[in-house]
Amino acid sequence: MRILLVGAGGVGDAIVKIAGSRDFFDIMVVSDYDFSRAEKSIEWVRNRYGAEKASKFLAAKIDAGSAANVAELARNHNITHVLNAVEPKFVPTVFSGAFTAGANYVDMAMSLSEPHETDPFHKPGIKLGDSQFAVSEQWERAGKLALVGMGVEPGMSNVFARYAADNLFSEIDEISVKDGGSLAVFDDQGNEIFAPSFSIWTTIEECLNPPVIYERERGWYTTEPFSEPEIFEFPEGIGSVECVNVEHEEVTMLPRHINAKKVTFKYGLGSEFIGVLKTLHKLGLDATRPTRVRSSQGPVDVSPRDMIAAVLPDPAHIGPKMTGKTCAGVLVTGKDKDGKDRATYIYHVADNAQTMAEIEAQCVVAQTAFNPLIALELMARGEWRGAGVVGPEVFDPQPFLDLMASSTGYNQRWVAQERLPASPLRHP
Repeated sequence: MRILLVGAGGVGDAIVKIAGSRDFFDIMVVSDYDFSRAEKSIEWVRNRYGAEKASKFLAAKIDAGSAANVAELARNHNITHVLNAVEPKFVPTVFSGAFTAGANYVDMAMSLSEPHETDPFHKPGIKLGDSQFAVSEQWERAGKLALVGMGVEPGMSNVFARYAADNLFSEIDEISVKDGGSLAVFDDQGNEIFAPSFSIWTTIEECLNPPVIYERERGWYTTEPFSEPEIFEFPEGIGSVECVNVEHEEVTMLPRHINAKKVTFKYGLGSEFIGVLKTLHKLGLDATRPTRVRSSQGPVDVSPRDMIAAVLPDPAHIGPKMTGKTCAGVLVTGKDKDGKDRATYIYHVADNAQTMAEIEAQCVVAQTAFNPLIALELMARGEWRGAGVVGPEVFDPQPFLDLMASSTGYNQRWVAQERLPASPLRHP
């Protein structure tokens, strides 16, 4: 297996660090628009694991916005699998470049949505991933696999949902992805600051778009951003966190292959974070279209959202100033194999102190990074195989979960925690 990693930012850097201890691939070309970032990630592997391990990595410069550049780099290095670790706005070009090069493809975030033109808070327009699923037959005819949404959410969450459907439930009322944490970031003076733990570009896209909900009787529909708040009790000391509806890929993916009456995604943002996002939207600072700005060097065109991303702390570098844990999980409710009411929360927790000690990466990017590597390793073994554009929920979840938890695998503990089936939601 010869991998082209597109992007050496926070998640890409963590991918390289974790991959440094694995042996399932022949080479990983680490590419970024900033060549020095790719070199820095490889240097970390050299310092931690030695020159022999580092020799399996090669740094390269890439323009993720150019499908031709992606295809050229993939062909030059005889790449078999392209791993997309850049922001979802680059999905069309990286996805297309991989196909043109005749490579298989893996990403962690899917093609972007477009709200319904006339009724955005009731009807979906173009849903997340629609443009990728639309060309599945082309990938099938080419005999190539595009595994989409293979991060933590979507990705690991999809695996959890499939595991529940296969092993724990005879009938599923709802699959509700619940993401929350106890993370805090502090400045040099010890004051807590606003510093998103993931790409603010992506966070704005997810949180300010109309959230999508799936119901078997209605199909997909949308609501207002931050709708239906509830208090969810997260495990392992995180505690109670307010969660709200957020647009996310699982809602568009899981109903295609798992029989559930309802699918939702709720994110524990907190009131301060929601307030900041609403303010950005009110001021138009969430816009992606460039705006003409006067500067001392003359007029320049700047995307407001890109400007916000530039002035906030880089999520890749906030780890030393971060404390707490993050939890990604799926609450599944319905009937167990004996027909009795059941509610099970299947989750994974990442502790920032632990991920910083192990790979010098903050916990949110570290929790994302190991999932596509597990998937690629299963592909290399021939345990996950196929063609077309698919999500991880189509594959047998057990090999993934075994490799994820094994001490000789990725040593990541996952838990299936029973909840009270009839416990009502607590609203703030």
